[in-house]
Amino acid sequence: MRASTRIRRKAVVLAAVASLGTGLLAGCADDGKNESPSGDGDAAGKTTITLGLFGTFGFKEAGLYDEYMKLNPDVVIKENVVERNENYYPALINHLTTNSGLMDIQGVEVGNIAEIVSTQSDKLLDLSKYGKKSDYLEWKWQQATTPDGQTVGLGTDVGPMAVCYRKDLFEQAGLPTDREEVAKLWAGDWKKFVDVGRDYQKKAPVGTTFMDSPGGLINAILSSETERFYDSSGKVVYKQNPAVKAAFDLTAEAAEDGLVGNQTQFQPAWDTTIANSKFAAMSCPPWMLGYIKGKSKPEAKGKWDVAQAPKSGNWGGSFLAVPKSGKNAEEAAKLAAWLTAPEQQAKLFKVQGSFPSTPAAYTMPEVTGAKNDMTGDAPIGEIFAQAAKNAPVQVIGPKDQIIQQGLTDNGVILVAQGKSPEEAWENAVKTIDNNLDQ
Repeated sequence: MRASTRIRRKAVVLAAVASLGTGLLAGCADDGKNESPSGDGDAAGKTTITLGLFGTFGFKEAGLYDEYMKLNPDVVIKENVVERNENYYPALINHLTTNSGLMDIQGVEVGNIAEIVSTQSDKLLDLSKYGKKSDYLEWKWQQATTPDGQTVGLGTDVGPMAVCYRKDLFEQAGLPTDREEVAKLWAGDWKKFVDVGRDYQKKAPVGTTFMDSPGGLINAILSSETERFYDSSGKVVYKQNPAVKAAFDLTAEAAEDGLVGNQTQFQPAWDTTIANSKFAAMSCPPWMLGYIKGKSKPEAKGKWDVAQAPKSGNWGGSFLAVPKSGKNAEEAAKLAAWLTAPEQQAKLFKVQGSFPSTPAAYTMPEVTGAKNDMTGDAPIGEIFAQAAKNAPVQVIGPKDQIIQQGLTDNGVILVAQGKSPEEAWENAVKTIDNNLDQ
């Protein structure tokens, strides 16, 4: 599936940003180099396992390849990295379709996993025989599992959604700043969240809005819904789904009332609003903290905090799949299971900021003790763990990215720029349907 333009922009801008310190969410960006972590190619008599990845999954950066090769001295690991998923994924589909040119392990972005499950499962090993279902979040495991129970991918990271907010701006607007009190203001209801925005705007510091963008708001609302753009049978239902229209209308209402900025996320103008402290809150998966840090001025350090969202959702994540045609498929499956086991995911979070998809990792010190420069003493590991556990088992479809982009970049953003909600919805639907027909 062709990646959306919004996803492409995100891939570009995240390339220079550290997440929770030094890394990025898996699949967002990389330097594009193809390297063998062993440094000296194949050794005589050893089994070489190749990985085809996009962006930064972080395995090499966290030293996991070296650790595995020490544990398994007869194995050599090599990775081939494509910088952006938009270039990686079409080639992966072509290789799967022709059953040629595949690596022993292939990465799959969450926005593409539904298409892989529905059209390519016969080319991939059932990894339920290698990974333990009980290790993973139920909804993460389900995303890569076919109706007949074949699991074609083991989950790497997830992007549990919270709300990042500026304590100083909240205080100036007369709102509480304690994260528990803040979460209570909007608990369980996105309408309450928008109402808090109205309270903020009454006393808002000059030139600021409550939230960063209409795209950020609608994405957060929809990420907390079980059914969005497709139903459980695989039918496109975004136009008929009342949850989608309700999310659109609530976001449009916030835009009309001036509660959100009029920028598109991950564009230079939006980056400037972060640097200049022009908004007080934003939808925030773990990797967004790295983005905030990279775009903020030094004086913003410690002024942010993180609160639970009105409803838990997910934004981001990837999988590892193992093609059946690989000459080392059995060894590759063992490596994929090891790389995504709780212990390794905890290490990745500490080094890369990739939040684990394995709940057992949430009690490990790498997660429980996690802190971030921008949010001070906020227990970010615990906050995001709670959000991850509460996220819904969401129906995802092969064209989710196209529909999401249409609703944001061709829809609600127009309301913030002066169009009526009716005009914006009509334009979004027209754009989405045209792209789905291509």
